[in-house]
Order: sequence, then structure tokens, then C-alpha cells
Amino acid sequence: MESKIKDDLSPEQIVGTAKKEGIPCVSHERIYQHLWNDKKQGGTLYTHLRTKGKRYRKRDNKKDRSGIIPNRVDITLRPAIVDEKSRVGDFEIDTVIGKNHQGALVIINERKTGLVKIVKVPAKEAQLVADATTHALLPYKNIIHTITADNGKEFAMHSKIS
Repeated sequence: MESKIKDDLSPEQIVGTAKKEGIPCVSHERIYQHLWNDKKQGGTLYTHLRTKGKRYRKRDNKKDRSGIIPNRVDITLRPAIVDEKSRVGDFEIDTVIGKNHQGALVIINERKTGLVKIVKVPAKEAQLVADATTHALLPYKNIIHTITADNGKEFAMHSKIS
């Protein structure tokens, strides 16, 4: 197995080749475990991996700051009256991506009346979304109480909108 690793075959390729040839073999996960143990003991087998032993960033990493929106306000802090839909001026906002990721639509919905504003933007970028939102809501600025958005990075400039 180690000779195949040194031939720059991935653990998945090693297992796949063994299955084709009818040779009993451990799982690719077990091969990775062997590689990590070898690395801990000062070995260099991991350097034959395509990624050279670099681990991928896990998406659910709570310490990862790259996707965190600055000054984010949690939805649990939203006033209870918003859920009742009894007053005009509580808006929800979201985006819809265009075909082949070409352009996007900013959808702004007033919760009580159902008024919908749809604005096309060339890309789903925070600056473009903020500009489109402020422009679309300008006629309603005197009645706006809340604007609720999801945690998408396109809403990173929410403080500019407010």
C-alpha cells in the first residue's frame, strides 16, 4: 500500500484498483488514518497526496470568521409585533440568483400588505444589493420599522441599508 502512495495514487484510487483486481483491501478512510499517523511520527507519506496533507476547511466551523456578517442582529431580537403582521413597515428581503449565476434579483416584501419590490442587480455582491435596496425602499423610508434578511453574505452591508 505504501508503495502505491509513493506512486502518487490517492487512497480512493488504491481501494478502487484493489477492488477491480479482486485483492482484499482496507477502506480509503483507514488508509488516510495510516497516513496521518505516519505524519505524526515524522513520516513523509502524506506529501504524496494530491493536497500534500492540507486539510479542507469544514463548513460548520464555528471559529471561522470568513462568512460572519459584521454587526449581525439575530432574528430572536426582532420585535414580537413583526410576527403578528399587524403593522405596515416590516420588510423581508432576499435574493434570487440568475441562470448560470448571471445577475440576481433582490426581492423586498412588506409583511402585512404583501407589497413586493423586485430589483435586478448585475451580481450578488453586498455593495450592489445594499445600493439596490436603499434605492427601492427610499419612497417608504418614513414607514419602515424593520428589515429582516437571512445570513447571506450579500447582506453584509445591512448597516448601510438601515
